[in-house]
Amino acid sequence: MSTGVNIVDREYPKHPLVGVGALVWREDRVLLVRRNRPPKQGEWSLPGGMLEVGETLQQGVAREVMEETACAVAVGEIVATIDLITRDEERRVQYHYVLIDLLAEWITGEGRPNDESSDLAWTTLADLAQYNLWSETERVIRLSAEKRTERGA
Repeated sequence: MSTGVNIVDREYPKHPLVGVGALVWREDRVLLVRRNRPPKQGEWSLPGGMLEVGETLQQGVAREVMEETACAVAVGEIVATIDLITRDEERRVQYHYVLIDLLAEWITGEGRPNDESSDLAWTTLADLAQYNLWSETERVIRLSAEKRTERGA
């Protein structure tokens, strides 16, 4: 388990937090995890988490994918950056993340959820709708598929 910012420090932060996400592809399927923690607890998302001090983006993505899914990946280019700002009923910033999503190719591991993810799934673009994804997550998945097509993957 990671030793970065703990879950308590993530609510009502003093500054934006940097999160990394992985668009892990295995042939024509992308890896999704069902989140066990807020924000978006219980929803399907990309594997990822907080970037730790001293880590590169690529190292953070590889570590988070291994922690959450037990899969090893080859990490590639940045696909997108997303601002995730969630406000409470009083309009105070409850969560503020700068999310950096990177392309990754599956190397090994059959995948298994951990305490951060209750389930995982490999899905095709055609089946994305059944996961009721956040619109930004679906957009980034489709963008990553285009990037893979451009480079001949």
